[in-house]
Amino acid sequence: MSDAPKNPVRDAILELTAARGAGKTITPEDAAKAVSPENFVRVLKDVRAEAIRLHKAGMIAIYRKGKPVENPDTFKGVYRLGLPAA
Repeated sequence: MSDAPKNPVRDAILELTAARGAGKTITPEDAAKAVSPENFVRVLKDVRAEAIRLHKAGMIAIYRKGKPVENPDTFKGVYRLGLPAA
């Protein structure tokens, strides 16, 4: 049994991006709605923070305009999440 605390936002991002597969992306709203369908707007800030952590760990990529962001700490605007390019 694992002692690691559950992180529903991290789990949602990883499950949804894996389910979409390589070359496909999800919106931050997709992940937030998977965590809390009724209050997903409140979860969006957590999704962004967790996406940045996962991007830095190389587990997912953050995309803007179809291209991976170079600096996950400074990107702005609309973004999508997907598996890193092989």
